[in-house]
Amino acid sequence: MKYGVCIVSVAPVRAEASDRSEMVTQLLFGEKVEIIAVQEKWLKIMADYDSYVGWVDPKLIKEVSLAEYQQLSTTQYSSDLFNLMIDDENPCTLTLAAHIYANEDQKINFGGKSFEYLGESLDATRNETSIADLAKLYLNTPYLWGGKSNFGIDCSGLVQQVYKLKNIALPRDASQQATKGEVLGFVAEAQEGDLAFFDNEEGNIIHVGIILEDQKIIHAHGKVRIDPLDSTGIFNTDSQRYSHKLRFIKRIID
Repeated sequence: MKYGVCIVSVAPVRAEASDRSEMVTQLLFGEKVEIIAVQEKWLKIMADYDSYVGWVDPKLIKEVSLAEYQQLSTTQYSSDLFNLMIDDENPCTLTLAAHIYANEDQKINFGGKSFEYLGESLDATRNETSIADLAKLYLNTPYLWGGKSNFGIDCSGLVQQVYKLKNIALPRDASQQATKGEVLGFVAEAQEGDLAFFDNEEGNIIHVGIILEDQKIIHAHGKVRIDPLDSTGIFNTDSQRYSHKLRFIKRIID
């Protein structure tokens, strides 16, 4: 088995070994991967954080030893929307929630490379910012299927990254996230930070959002936005109609 770390701000992970293939998720800077197959221009990887499997361009991954892979562990994440890092004297902008392994000199070292991190970071184990306020950092981020950064994000990517900043690990997809936590009986029981899940006509979970105060929800639909929520679902304030049908609400227990 080989191991690696993402060395760019955002790396697309594709369903198949082709640039034309669907992007199923992304890696943010510092995310670790297991390399489970190698082709000439592609690596098949499994992400350490959520075990998601897909194909990535090898130029975006720096191979590391098993010992270094095991050593690289952090609850430190970049905390601003745009964070400056220097790579071989070249500036690079890191997104919110990149994985930061900086030492006392603000150097990030792995795989024989050294990066200078000039941005801000937070320790997710001591993060007192509310889930709702963290989610609002992503407001107006464009919707991007498979995205999980403030450059472009999907509904489950938003939920996963926000909860990560509170040191709560969730799976990547909405249907997987729906298996976690405890079901609440009524919308009125929901508290800020709970998750609302929505299904299609076949009963499949297709959407998720984070509940705010006053029966509002923040979710990624066209862009990250805030809309009213009731027992029927999400009422889109632009179209003036319901956009998603509510299935259930869950409270995530860490």
